Amino acid sequence: MTLFKWVKLADYAPFPHFSLEYFPMPVMEAVLFAIMQGITELFPISSLGHGVILPDLLGWQLHPRNEAFLPFMVVLHLGTALALFHFFRKDWFKLIGGFLRAGGRETNEEARLMWRLFIGTVPAGLIGLLLEKKLKVLFGTTDIILVVLMINGVILIAGDGLRRRTSGKTLAQLSPLNALRIGFAQALALIPGISRSGVTLIAGISTGLDYASAARFSFLLATPIIAAAGILEVPKMLKMGASIDLTLVGVCGILSGTFAWLSTWVLMRWFNKHEVQALRPFGIYCILLGAVGLALRLL
Repeated sequence: MTLFKWVKLADYAPFPHFSLEYFPMPVMEAVLFAIMQGITELFPISSLGHGVILPDLLGWQLHPRNEAFLPFMVVLHLGTALALFHFFRKDWFKLIGGFLRAGGRETNEEARLMWRLFIGTVPAGLIGLLLEKKLKVLFGTTDIILVVLMINGVILIAGDGLRRRTSGKTLAQLSPLNALRIGFAQALALIPGISRSGVTLIAGISTGLDYASAARFSFLLATPIIAAAGILEVPKMLKMGASIDLTLVGVCGILSGTFAWLSTWVLMRWFNKHEVQALRPFGIYCILLGAVGLALRLL
């Protein structure tokens, strides 16, 4: 079984020394990629960055230069979105119920938070649609992404210093303007190497939210944008017809969702217990991975 039945070798630059015109993409790489996607999507270490860097550094055949790579990776986001929805299902049912009861007006806490989530989703959605083609170009620039990942690490470490500005605000106190600020931070994660959860968490802390509240808003904000990205790519994947193994894609989606759920469980407890330097370990990891990756590329 292979994920992508056959891929033209001429379109796959990292392996020019192969003499065969076509080669199969192995199942194990697809499975490992799905697990990696589930973990890195929620951990503040950039799933997009890892999705480009690791296949390149490890010499995988499952690689961004494959035309089916992006639809496959984004479809994995559906598993992540479902996992997030399940983890925060009580929150979502309460939010949706409160929003409906209020008739869309901000007459209760749930409706207000729903509007904050909507406001926070708009920037990434619009920028993603407007700059889709330009952003895709970055998927073939591993060296640049390694540098951006190191920058992400610096941002995470610096973000821990914002804790001094945290005033312990709850989500009920989040203003529309601050929700928009968090939304623009989320849009930065369209650049591979910048962590969506990391920058939105830091943006949330900068508004005065505590770590736990900032993390909860970050994960709630992730659900609609991740789900929308996956849904938009599904038709592209289905058009590939026999060239893609839909059964294996489904299995990979389940794996990605499972590990995303576990990652969310771990992170929510981590941010509840570590109010000091909670982001520092992830920042150090990003800097080290970027530095090691660049060193290997130069060898």
